[in-house]
Amino acid sequence: MKLNSRVSSLSERSGIRYFTFIALYFAEGLPMGILFIGIPAWMAMNNKTVTEIGAFDVACAMPWTFKFFIAPMMDRYTFLPMGRKRPWVIICQTGLFLSLLVMASIKDPLNHLSLLIAGGFFVSIFGAAQDAATDGLAVDNIPPEEQARANAFMGGARMIGSSFALALSTWLLERYNFFVSTAAIGIMVGLITLVPILIREHQEERLFPWSEGQATKSNNEIQVNSWIEMYRSLYAAFSLKNAFLLALLLFLSQGSYNYFEKLLPIFAVKVTGWTHIYYSNAFAVADLTGGIAGILLGGWLLERFGMKRMIYIYFSFICAQALLLSFLKLYWTNTTYLYSYIVVYRWVNAFAKIGVFAIAMQCCSKRVSASQFTFYMTIGAVGSMVGAALISPVKNNFSWEISFIFFAIMMVICAINLRALNIEKLEQQIEGLEDCNKIRNE
Repeated sequence: MKLNSRVSSLSERSGIRYFTFIALYFAEGLPMGILFIGIPAWMAMNNKTVTEIGAFDVACAMPWTFKFFIAPMMDRYTFLPMGRKRPWVIICQTGLFLSLLVMASIKDPLNHLSLLIAGGFFVSIFGAAQDAATDGLAVDNIPPEEQARANAFMGGARMIGSSFALALSTWLLERYNFFVSTAAIGIMVGLITLVPILIREHQEERLFPWSEGQATKSNNEIQVNSWIEMYRSLYAAFSLKNAFLLALLLFLSQGSYNYFEKLLPIFAVKVTGWTHIYYSNAFAVADLTGGIAGILLGGWLLERFGMKRMIYIYFSFICAQALLLSFLKLYWTNTTYLYSYIVVYRWVNAFAKIGVFAIAMQCCSKRVSASQFTFYMTIGAVGSMVGAALISPVKNNFSWEISFIFFAIMMVICAINLRALNIEKLEQQIEGLEDCNKIRNE
């Protein structure tokens, strides 16, 4: 009990909440930096084909579509004396750490692409599970008035983690080898696992399984104890028209982003003549500065001017950027132009993601927080996988100019979808469903 009294909980202080989720989303971004950016650029630099790079991208994106299968397990089964989601966060974070060490052990990965693809798939399984658990922890413990700012912190931390891992792993890969590069990221993930181990959800809960403590009354009240009850709650939530529109927005926006961001390293290496190291460093700088800007400004802009208005602006700006890149072929080999382009794009992209994710968190029921938020994120992951899969057929049949115009059209469709979404109505409907469940349980 002496140890428990010295350790703060998520429910007590906003500072503890922000610190915890910044750390966990930073950890989530670490493997993303090497899997989704660093390794594809490295493969392009070593003359791997667009199809081979696309296969790796799809393998890394695919496990993120499986999150909806594990999230209901997290809602249904947990060890309440240690919190609703904290036990799962600890387990998944540990699995992410170990899977990165396993991937690091692959010898000569460029000549054993099947093993490299399998390794990326294995790491992404635990990355997706850690994301589902952390998302559920966030929905359960972040009050509505903090969600826009918290999403800015979380999204910014993930970008900073991704950029940091990208820069560090690329440097280690060039100076040493694949094992050192990947293992270093794994060790960092392992160290961050100490955060959920030492910080509880509520003060009266156990810090460790053998510690003294008990489940909170509030968690006991919202805990779903049957699969029928869970699926009834999920069906009611997702049968709403605006819930469908929100899921569609995540599918379209994440698919669009991943399509474009998988084209960029191939474009930079094969057209502009960059090395994978230079591209990785440029992207790292873009994500680092974009992440910091997201933390400082992302939440404030959403609170000050409104979510939908700001996301419209972001979508419009990204669309204009894509058209500009398509039409200014004369500047494609200009390093300064492309470098500046990537930095500006990643800034605006960070703000847009923060806004859409904040809407998704705001429109979730606490009873099935992991499942509902994960469903939204899974739909986004399916979109990402589809976006990555589009690279090969589009680039093999169309010019770079047309490929970029496709991205601009995608962003226009995202804006039209956002226009049809009624956020306020969806929030009211979710609150009504929770009230009905309380009455039924009484």
